[in-house]
Amino acid sequence: MKTKTILVTMLLAVIPFMAGTAREKAILPDGTYMFAQRDTCDLFLDVYDPAEGSETSVGGKEKPAIIFVFGGGFISGSRDEAYYTGWYKTLTDNGYRVIAIDYRLGLKGATKVGVAQVNAIDKAIHLAVEDLFSATAYILENAETLGVDPANIVISGSSAGAITVLQADYELSNRTEYAAVLPEGFEYAGVISFSGGILSRHGKLKYGNEPAPTMLLHGTEDKVVNYKQITLFNIGFFGSDKIASRFEKFGYVYNILRYEGNGHEIASLMGSTTDEQFEFIETNVMQGKRRIVDMTVYDPEIKSKGVSKSRKELYGGGGD
Repeated sequence: MKTKTILVTMLLAVIPFMAGTAREKAILPDGTYMFAQRDTCDLFLDVYDPAEGSETSVGGKEKPAIIFVFGGGFISGSRDEAYYTGWYKTLTDNGYRVIAIDYRLGLKGATKVGVAQVNAIDKAIHLAVEDLFSATAYILENAETLGVDPANIVISGSSAGAITVLQADYELSNRTEYAAVLPEGFEYAGVISFSGGILSRHGKLKYGNEPAPTMLLHGTEDKVVNYKQITLFNIGFFGSDKIASRFEKFGYVYNILRYEGNGHEIASLMGSTTDEQFEFIETNVMQGKRRIVDMTVYDPEIKSKGVSKSRKELYGGGGD
């Protein structure tokens, strides 16, 4: 039975910004593998196995492998930055396998990113999607060696990475040409987005097949990745608010945490929202329950620390 939970205007305890403790928690991967060779670079992924002695299942069901796509505006970033590895350690300590991947940075060198640059943005997003799909194909082909259940993979990402995972599941649900590298019938088990969105050149978001259960975390005042939407004729960039409304309209499974008054700093809340992540994974992904969560979070202690506040600040030139 489908239920809906709405928690409004919550005042949480102080949430420690994950970068402050990442270095002391950082871990090294258990294996590094090249999954693709492109004209411009080779692409690698790091595998972090569940910690020895950790609980790798709940109620007799194995916890999923989590593919992570880093952020950086499609201009910078890497899969092994210290402020991610602290979160990886928390996941592995709790019995999850983490796979952090490379992707090509399609906007590297860009100084202005807005509606007028939609072609460049589209290309950058789909380069990243292609690389995520290539990484997924490699993981599926080597599932036994990597210890991964092909039917039990969650994709997650921050900022540009969050855009990538949401766009990837959208392309997969509609079986576009980008998804051709994946086996027929393959689906991700879940999606977790830290400040992401989806680009469409065909008007409103429409899914040919039901998308994976999706968790969305986003600041309502995000000026880097829009929380709501930007549209121009049939071109639209749809943030978490609009994605959630489409999921609600069509009866798809989603959890959304709306951080009232916050900006793009929510893209970095991986390490301090693990309880919510685990609940989503264990309830919606592993148990398959159609539990809907629509939560507005108010916490004045969440501050922007080293995170760009606007596209102009991120790209150094401008953004409309």
